[in-house]
Amino acid sequence: MKSILIIEDDKLVGRTLASHLTRKGYEVSLAENGATGIERYKEICPDLVMLDIRLPDANGLDVLKRIKEEPRNAVFLVMTAYDDMKTTVEAIKFGAFEYLVKPLNFLELDLTIEKAFQVRALEDKVSYLVEEKQKEYTIDNLVGHSSRMREVFKMIGSVATTRTNILIQGESGTGKELVAKAIHYNSPFREEPFIVINCSAIQDTLLESELFGHARGAFTDAVCETRGKFEIAGRGTLFLDEVGDVSPNLQSKLLRVIETRDFMKVGGEKVLKTEARIVAATNQNLTALIEKGRFREDLYYRLKVVEIHLPPLRERKDDIPDLAAYLLEKINRELRKNVRKVPPDVMKLLMEMPWKGNVRELENALTRAVILAKGDIILKENLPIEPPDHKPFNRDLVPLKDVERSYIQHVLAATHGSKTKTSQILRISRPTLDKKIKEYALDVPPL
Repeated sequence: MKSILIIEDDKLVGRTLASHLTRKGYEVSLAENGATGIERYKEICPDLVMLDIRLPDANGLDVLKRIKEEPRNAVFLVMTAYDDMKTTVEAIKFGAFEYLVKPLNFLELDLTIEKAFQVRALEDKVSYLVEEKQKEYTIDNLVGHSSRMREVFKMIGSVATTRTNILIQGESGTGKELVAKAIHYNSPFREEPFIVINCSAIQDTLLESELFGHARGAFTDAVCETRGKFEIAGRGTLFLDEVGDVSPNLQSKLLRVIETRDFMKVGGEKVLKTEARIVAATNQNLTALIEKGRFREDLYYRLKVVEIHLPPLRERKDDIPDLAAYLLEKINRELRKNVRKVPPDVMKLLMEMPWKGNVRELENALTRAVILAKGDIILKENLPIEPPDHKPFNRDLVPLKDVERSYIQHVLAATHGSKTKTSQILRISRPTLDKKIKEYALDVPPL
C-alpha cells in the first residue's frame, strides 16, 4: 500500500484530503506544521508528500529542502492558495513533482498522484539501466573460437528470444554473469532491468527481503516499505548468482514464485505479480547437493529448463591468445596504458598455466603485468606466476592474517614500494592499504 504524508495547517483541508485519499486505498498521515511534518517523514518514510507552501512555523519550500536531504526519496506535490510564477519555479527547482492550486480538484489530484507514482517507478527502472551504463552485452563480449565456446554461443542465440528459465553452470571465473548479460541484452526485453543477486554474499534472513521486499514494520529497523528485486526487475532478468547457497527454507519460497509467478513482501499482505525471467548460476554440483538433501530437486528442474555449461579455461587453452588480446585492450583502456605486446615466451607461459581461477585469474595476472610494465611489453617477471616446482604452502600452517601480511609485503617489494601500484594489484583502496601497512607493521621500500 502506498503511503502519503499531508503537511497542511488547515485542519479541515487536511482531514478532507485524508478521507478522500484513504478511500482511494492509500495509507495517509497528517502533520499540521513544518517541524511535525519533518519528524513524521523520518518516522514513516512516505512514498508521496503533499506540502502546503504557507505553514505557521516555516516556509513550505524550506521544509521541502530539509526533507530532500533525507535518504528516502519521496515524490512531492506542493499546494498553495496563491498561484504565482516565482513560487512555482522555486518549487519545481527544489524537486517538487507538481504544483497544485487550492481549492484542489480531486479528479485532477487523483490523476496527478497516479502519474507521479508511474514516473517514480520508471525512474527506479532507469536507475538500474544507468548502473549498467545501458551497455549492450553482445556475444562479441564473449571471446573464444574453441568448439566448447561455439556451443555456448549457439545456446545463447537459441534462448535469448525466449522467456524460459536458464541455469548456467561453471567454475568460478568462467564468465557466468557475462553469459547471463549476453542473454538478456540480446533479448526483446533488453530495455528492462538486469538485476544481480549474489546469493552467497547476503545473509539468508536479508536475502528474502532483497528478493521480495518488505513491508514497513516487518522487522526491527524496517521503517520504510521497500521494493524487492523481483518487483524492480519488471519484465527483465533476475540473475541469481551462486544459487546453490540458497537455504532450503528460501528454496521453497523461490520455487513457489517460479510456479505461481506471484509473491508477497516480507510482512506484507498484498499479492504481487512478477514477469521476470530467472537466470541462475552456480559453481557447485547441484546434483550432489540434491543427494545430500541440501538442494530441492523440484527447484533444480524448474531452474534448468535450459542448461548452459561453461568450460574451464584449462579445457579451452586455444582461446587464451584471443582472450589475452581482448583483456589487454580492456585493461589498457581502464588504466590508460598502452601495454599490448606479448612476446612468444610469455604467451607460451600463459598457455601452459593451469588457471584454476579461469578467465578472472588470467585478467588479474594481466592487470598486474600492465601496472608493473616499464614499456609496452608484457614481461615474465611481471606476471604473478610461481615456478611449477614452487610449493608456497610447504610449511607450518599459519593464521590467514599471516598469509595476508606476507603477501602484501611481497607485492610492496615487487612494486618497489609504490602504494598506488600495490593497491591496484591487490584491488583495494589506498586507505585500506595504509591501514594494513600500519596494522601489520610492514616495511615499505623507498621509491
